[in-house]
Amino acid sequence: MVKAIEVENVSKSFGKRLALDNVSFWVDQGDTFGYLGPNGSGKTTTIRILLDLLKPKSGKVSVLGHDIFKDVVSAKLRIGFVLEADGLYQNMTAMENLAYYSRIYGIPDYRTRSKELLSLMGLDDRADEKVSSYSKGMRQRLALARAMVHDPDILILDEPTSGVDPTGQMEVRSLVIDLAHKFGKTIFFSSHNLDEVQRICKRVALIHQGQIRLCGDLNELRTEGGLSKVMIQTADEEAPLDKVAKELGGVPWIQSCVREGKNLIVQLSKGSPVHELVGLLCSKGVRVDGVNRIQASLEDIYASMVRDSGGRK
Repeated sequence: MVKAIEVENVSKSFGKRLALDNVSFWVDQGDTFGYLGPNGSGKTTTIRILLDLLKPKSGKVSVLGHDIFKDVVSAKLRIGFVLEADGLYQNMTAMENLAYYSRIYGIPDYRTRSKELLSLMGLDDRADEKVSSYSKGMRQRLALARAMVHDPDILILDEPTSGVDPTGQMEVRSLVIDLAHKFGKTIFFSSHNLDEVQRICKRVALIHQGQIRLCGDLNELRTEGGLSKVMIQTADEEAPLDKVAKELGGVPWIQSCVREGKNLIVQLSKGSPVHELVGLLCSKGVRVDGVNRIQASLEDIYASMVRDSGGRK
């Protein structure tokens, strides 16, 4: 099957600063793909190249088999996008905004299409109100509708919930999931909100200092990275456990140890067997009541990636 997005060895410089350094990744059709990194890591530069707003120094980008730099029109017609600037006209109503963009894309029955999208986004009761009266969350839902007017196969979303209140974030997140699962859209979701990406995306790429540090299925990254934590349930008083936690933090094959009540949350190095940890605790007089594995979060993976690459510069 042709990849929805394929980026091969893309580099981009701004003067002497190398913004992207030989970046490669791919996104399957129908995938929900998270693109993560701190501010200044290269996320926005990548998106601008995907949208042919910037030309790379080297490399190749294809969208559903179309070279984004040679077959621009065919590629762009397959993509909808929501960027930091939502592209909405404040003095126009929601219906007028969608009708305007629908006509740009040559949608024949643009009024019907606009009504369908407003209903999908839960904005049909506010269709005739000016965008200037909308909350940030409503604007983002309308921006999603704007990105959908030409029924694209791929949606590129750059920080779509930034500045949105928690309720609005849940609404946008729910809509994105529906667009992927019910409508079969490929989602390219760029964000630094780790929890949000973890809720939405199946595959992720982590970019740091212009380089892809990790890329793949989120569950496989958790396993392959050896980042599963272990919770040790003890029958001991809390106070002595502080001392034990501090001592374990100095053991070479233990990355971290934190006390939570009568429990110890231990991060083992990859390949370190749990039974050795239990034996070590018993040698220190700790009474172990139970052992449970805790699956690593995206935050754990991200922190490990930044640590291994020498931190932020």
